[in-house]
Amino acid sequence: MNTVALAPGRAVAAATAAAREWAEAAPTARALETVADALEAERTELVALADAETHLGTPRLNGELTRTTFQLRLFAEQVRAGVFLDVRIDRADAQWPTGPRPELRRYRTALGPVLVFAASNFPFAFSVAGGDTASAWAAGCPVVVKAHPGHPELSRRTAEIIHKAMAQAGAPEGVFGLIEGQQAGVGALRHPALRAAAFTGSERGGLALARIAADRPVPIPFYGELGSVNPVVVTRAAARARGPEIAQGYVGSLTLGAGQFCTNPGLLFVPTDGDLVDEVVRLLSEVPAAPMLGPWISDAYVDGARRLAEQTGTRVLVWPDDEAAAGPRLLTMDLASFAAGIETAAKECFGPLGLVVTYERPEDLADVVAALPGQLTASLHGEPREAAELADLTAALAERSGRVLWNEWPTGVSVTHAMQHGGPFPATTAPTTTSVGTAAVDRFLRPVAYQSWPQSLLPPPLRDDNPWGVPQRVRG
Repeated sequence: MNTVALAPGRAVAAATAAAREWAEAAPTARALETVADALEAERTELVALADAETHLGTPRLNGELTRTTFQLRLFAEQVRAGVFLDVRIDRADAQWPTGPRPELRRYRTALGPVLVFAASNFPFAFSVAGGDTASAWAAGCPVVVKAHPGHPELSRRTAEIIHKAMAQAGAPEGVFGLIEGQQAGVGALRHPALRAAAFTGSERGGLALARIAADRPVPIPFYGELGSVNPVVVTRAAARARGPEIAQGYVGSLTLGAGQFCTNPGLLFVPTDGDLVDEVVRLLSEVPAAPMLGPWISDAYVDGARRLAEQTGTRVLVWPDDEAAAGPRLLTMDLASFAAGIETAAKECFGPLGLVVTYERPEDLADVVAALPGQLTASLHGEPREAAELADLTAALAERSGRVLWNEWPTGVSVTHAMQHGGPFPATTAPTTTSVGTAAVDRFLRPVAYQSWPQSLLPPPLRDDNPWGVPQRVRG
């Protein structure tokens, strides 16, 4: 019997009760490192559970757990540094040019209880103790996680470890809660005390939840990562200079993790001449089918690939003998056909499906790229000598995506300070934010200014004695 998951109302109520104490806790008391240590201590058990439920393999899952504990510790460092609080202090100034200025002290504080919808394809890094949870905790927000049904036993065990670690660290009860089931997730999202939600998953599911968040009596921010085909453009010069290398890199990125990455490069623009496509076909034909996360994923992948193959102007280059197999697939069409059917052709098909779009004139690419829906990433493979003629295409790629890559592949999202994992809609519902990297904490903070308040009533970061030792910007 499941004794870990809570009813949604109880979970959000407990988070609400803990919210003030958690937000006002000194930077050293946020307990993220304690959770990281506890997860590391149970690595063998957790990886075995994850592999049994997701079939992702122990090497991949060990790496993902390392990423998870690292990002918890990285956010702990950010909490201690305190820069994210963005403290600004303006002293009273009777001679201020626009008129006498009162004393103003501004900082960013926690939004309040946050609901996180766990993802299926990253059972550690985007799940119960993943990046959304870590960044919300760092901001000072209690978190309620809606577990993904693809790995329920792993979710419950992770929750047990978190509960024990938080208690050992002296965190208030309610800083973390786990709920299960679709209706529980919707119920929590509608709870009046909830202040924000984060989601990683399908466009259909994410938009349904985003509408609920927007239609509440008091709407709340909904940070949804919904999908991306992550276009890759290869110039003629690059194809001639590095064709085999590019083909190998593309096939490796396309099929990594059975294609179950949100940064999977599903769309490849290549020149019509040359042997690049033939090399991609040869290499991809040698890649066997790999287990996917579950039948709901593999069935959707096969159906989506079949629909795209039936689109006008599409030809099949690689297709498994078994129509129902979730093996790699490769389709192709020319640039004119793609542009004519871009609404369908540019939709994500989650899995190892590649669509190769061939072009004659590179000057035609910028307009087609500009018509793409929003993307998480966009990549350009070119030669340095082409820089002057690639300016328009570079600008178009950057306008449609959150991260642009030069001669690299998009799978693999580094957890670091300058990372941007987000993009224009429908890649995400909030293109000004990121769900990976230290800037992810910004999603769960709101600014508050105190005007002419006595020192004793100010939050610690705004006081002159600055007991937390955070950076303070005084008079600009």
